Amino acid sequence: MNQIKTLADQLRDKMAKPDTPLPEEKPVKKRTAKPEAIPPIVEQLRAYDLSDHKNAVHARFDGATAQTLHHFKMATGIEVTRLICYAVRQLLEQNPEIKSIVKQYIQKLEL
Repeated sequence: MNQIKTLADQLRDKMAKPDTPLPEEKPVKKRTAKPEAIPPIVEQLRAYDLSDHKNAVHARFDGATAQTLHHFKMATGIEVTRLICYAVRQLLEQNPEIKSIVKQYIQKLEL
């Protein structure tokens, strides 16, 4: 019986002290690189005001574009809605012919 207890004690001791030495923890390297410069477009998107936007439009995107938009949100913290609102506003400002097409359509409806 003594021998059995001794064997049990030996097993407990062995389990308490692993055979392989624990790997030493490597010191955490601190980043010494300069923070990346924020592109001006990101600053413009952050400054874009959505407070007066009350209407919603549902848009569909292909998988790659949707994933890029999601990754952009994760990388910058800018909501996808803000990015799309800004992009559509820029598209309409840079292409006034789109507005003229809409105006012509509305004029035809009024006749």
